[in-house]
Amino acid sequence: MVLRVTPNHARLLRAMVHLGAGIFLLWLVYAIPAGLLGGDPIPELIHYLGKGALNLLLLTLLVTPVAKKWRQGALIKLRRPLGLWCFVWASLHVLVWVGLDLQFDWALIGGELVKRRYIVVGLVALLLLAALSITSLPALLRRMGSRWQKLHNWIYAIAILVPIHYWWSVKSGWLEPVIYLLLAAALLWLRRDRLLRIWRIR
Repeated sequence: MVLRVTPNHARLLRAMVHLGAGIFLLWLVYAIPAGLLGGDPIPELIHYLGKGALNLLLLTLLVTPVAKKWRQGALIKLRRPLGLWCFVWASLHVLVWVGLDLQFDWALIGGELVKRRYIVVGLVALLLLAALSITSLPALLRRMGSRWQKLHNWIYAIAILVPIHYWWSVKSGWLEPVIYLLLAAALLWLRRDRLLRIWRIR
């Protein structure tokens, strides 16, 4: 017998999402001064935030298949907080790179964009995430109508762009990025019928 997830359970789970995502960020307040990110913490901080955003993205994509498989419609309420936290972590990932690593040197930033394609891929994914996060507000959802779903279908493109960004960014140790890419592909495969319908409509 499968335990039915009630709206009250869903509220508790949403609170746990907020608590978990927030605690892992607050951990940095202790970890950085304690030297847990190494002697040069900035690259490790960039990696930590980027990987956290990717994990949150995959969890966001996992919600719908789990909810459908076990007929737990209340779980769908978890997609919004997971998606918003994904955007927060991704934004901090980019902000640390721009502000701490490159110190807002716009000429250097422009040069990096020209030289490194993985940065362009990552920024495209971030812009798409920003659009999805802003339009996740209930008032905008109602005003956009059917256009809202068309916009939010871009989550599937983000699911491919972000693991590719990770894969292309590493100089060695490509196995982990490939695993993330395969996980993203598996989550998209579970939606293959929907993706085919979207492709036909386009």
